[in-house]
Amino acid sequence: MSIEGYGMSNACGSGAMPVDNSSVGSNDSHTHMLNQQDNHIHNNYSVAASVVRGRVSRLSDDALAQALVDPQFPTIGLAIYQEWTIDLRRLTIGEAFAQGSFGKLYKGTYNGEDVAIKLLERPEHDLAKAHFMEQQFHHEVKMLANLKHPNIVRFIGACRKPMVWCIVTEYARGGSVRQFLTKRQNQAVPLKLAVMQALDVARGMEYVHGRNLIHRDLKSDNLLIAADKSIKIADFGIARIEVLTEGMTPETGTYRWMAPEMIQHRPYTQKVDVYSFGIVLWELITGLLPYQSMTAVQAAFAVVNKGARPTIPIDCLPVLSDIMTCCWDSDPDNRPTFSQVVKMLEAAETEIMTNIRRARFRCCPHPTATGKEETGGKRC
Repeated sequence: MSIEGYGMSNACGSGAMPVDNSSVGSNDSHTHMLNQQDNHIHNNYSVAASVVRGRVSRLSDDALAQALVDPQFPTIGLAIYQEWTIDLRRLTIGEAFAQGSFGKLYKGTYNGEDVAIKLLERPEHDLAKAHFMEQQFHHEVKMLANLKHPNIVRFIGACRKPMVWCIVTEYARGGSVRQFLTKRQNQAVPLKLAVMQALDVARGMEYVHGRNLIHRDLKSDNLLIAADKSIKIADFGIARIEVLTEGMTPETGTYRWMAPEMIQHRPYTQKVDVYSFGIVLWELITGLLPYQSMTAVQAAFAVVNKGARPTIPIDCLPVLSDIMTCCWDSDPDNRPTFSQVVKMLEAAETEIMTNIRRARFRCCPHPTATGKEETGGKRC
């Protein structure tokens, strides 16, 4: 995501987050520095630009990035995904723009293309944790390598080294949806754009669910905005860079967007993503942070024990209101599938476009010979 305004999912397990802490995620999200006791990397690596083309720019001269490009440590392949192994000679690592408990996200370039680079640190003194994290890394690579859809962040490649694991994805210049809304000072997105972006998310998730996968942490932080304003869903791996949002559970997911069954640690299905989508749609329609007057934990308590949901604006288009309420129904069986959501949103899009055309016609009832509608000789 652009260094001035990149949000990898505002957080991407596979994307990016905003550079300045004030715009990372939501009001109650904040990036944390690496824990230097539990996750320390010895700063004893050297980078020789004259020896390798893979390099660290002066903007991010830190040990984690250096550990990746240091030529004295060999690159380890990706087993059955060997064709996805990146060539470090073609990688340049720039500024780190997000940090979590086990790694960092950087902006960089690969083969001349702007990319987001996720580096995960291998724990030195905890073999069990190192083994678990390596399993997570392989899981994420497998997920990303097999997900190919215009509304899913594009996987470029990955590699392993003894002390660090690296995942490279496309860089979404528009930042995350949450970052975008924050910059707008929580003003609603224009309705036409909101529905278009909601359709992007629904179509991407329809594809994901069609492959029998669950995202588990669908939220505005993990929705990236491409240059054409389309949406890319990010952070599919459980080995995600956590924005360490207040209210993020130890397992996965974030309270403000989380279905009741996940909050309560009950068995769940793909319908947890549908619930989260309902919250995301509400964000796009209102421009607001869900339950902004509550802490994340208070919101989770209210959702489970009081049936709380975000307040739908009274002027909301009925079809959009229906979609939200269906999606966040407390009974997962009553929630629609994403295929059904796509059809409902397409109907909403048609209704919106019809209303826009009618409004223009009322404003400009006399089209000119060039097709431009005018009233009193003036263009609308």
